[in-house]
Amino acid sequence: MKDSLFSKVLELVLEEVPAGRSLVLLSEGEGVLRARLARGIDWEADHDVCRDIVEKAVEAGQPLLIRDFGVHPLYRGHSSVRSKGPASALCLPLLAGGRVGGAFYMDRTAAEPPFNAGDLELLAAAAVFLNHILASSSCGAPAGGGNGNGRMPLLVGQDARFLRVMALVDRVKDSGASVFISGESGTGKEMVARTIHETGSRRSGKFVAVNCGAIPDNLLESELFGYARGAFTGAVRDKVGLIEEADGGTFFLDEIGDLTFPLQAKLLRVLEDGAIRRLGETRTRTVDVRWVSATHKDLDIEVREARFREDLYYRLKIIPIELPPLRERTDDLLPLINHFAERYAREMRRPRPYFSPGALEMLFHYPWPGNVRELQNEVQRSFIMAGENNLIREEFLSPKINPRKETYSDDSRRLTTARSEFEKRFLREALARCGYRRTRTATEIGITRQGLFKLMKKHEIETP
Repeated sequence: MKDSLFSKVLELVLEEVPAGRSLVLLSEGEGVLRARLARGIDWEADHDVCRDIVEKAVEAGQPLLIRDFGVHPLYRGHSSVRSKGPASALCLPLLAGGRVGGAFYMDRTAAEPPFNAGDLELLAAAAVFLNHILASSSCGAPAGGGNGNGRMPLLVGQDARFLRVMALVDRVKDSGASVFISGESGTGKEMVARTIHETGSRRSGKFVAVNCGAIPDNLLESELFGYARGAFTGAVRDKVGLIEEADGGTFFLDEIGDLTFPLQAKLLRVLEDGAIRRLGETRTRTVDVRWVSATHKDLDIEVREARFREDLYYRLKIIPIELPPLRERTDDLLPLINHFAERYAREMRRPRPYFSPGALEMLFHYPWPGNVRELQNEVQRSFIMAGENNLIREEFLSPKINPRKETYSDDSRRLTTARSEFEKRFLREALARCGYRRTRTATEIGITRQGLFKLMKKHEIETP
């Protein structure tokens, strides 16, 4: 049944986007791809440029559009291109459960017009249905690794500097030593702190975080240490402090460089004695806390300028971890883009969109002064701006990323109409095959009944 559905989608796509050769591949795990539908290509025997294109798209998790192999810097010297092989190609990875589960490949000869942006957008629209079918079937095992529990990881990356950070996190997670995390704003200091907690021996305890620069000085002491009833005006009941709340777990002090000198002295006492005293009380309370702190400031300079206590600095910095800025983690841009796209797809209960090659190029060339946080916000914004489009185009990026306001296509209205007609035709044929039984139709094409009703309403499809 699944192969017949793939075949039907392929037929509809080829009517809109003709191609000399086409191929649908599904992953069998461990990086093995098997052809399920092939026209003009023997995946097992042919070793021309199509294999390289597919492997690159699967690895990236994003589409590839090669308009002209003859002028492309990576392929113009390829043997199959020189021997009058494909002149233009289009490949879209298929997604299942947030992982790449296969690929849809098409190519054309020099006698045919090259693929263009509109062809990719139509293929992305078809991928919505292909991905639904793939996710609802047992075929299409993830082409890459994963934890298998469906949970999104806190930290993502493959850059060498990032991997060194993760190796250090793994070594210190079960120790009780204080960890000091430094790095520019937005590099993910709190995510590293959470990873240390959630993967370490204290994961059964609480993770309590406080931003020292976000709470006024006159309130921060009572927040950290708590207070007894009547300790000051307005203290109508006892209050447990944040440090005490983290007993048995991890206490994360973000922007520790903003802590005032008097509070630095009191925090040092807690670190030395392992005990706190609530405001208005005379007795001490023992606390067992794993200390993790972070700042974007250079505390060596702060200590030299007498703005931060040297003794506290060394008590907090037993194990230092330095996070590199995103501009120095260029290999991590694509994994992070895919990670945040999948995250917001789950949150908004929508298919994970693809990014057009032009949009990706703009994201790759931006310097990201706000680091990972800025990239996360940009992906979320572009996701929202794209609306129901399954392809995030250049015009959906913010002006700082796309300052010239470049657009993906000069004929976006035609593309929108063609995409809508494709969806409408696919739904009509699926309903007809299932005898217009909506539940059966939704099950066959891999979407919910509510999703089917929404699409029928969108395309004004009535059942007899």
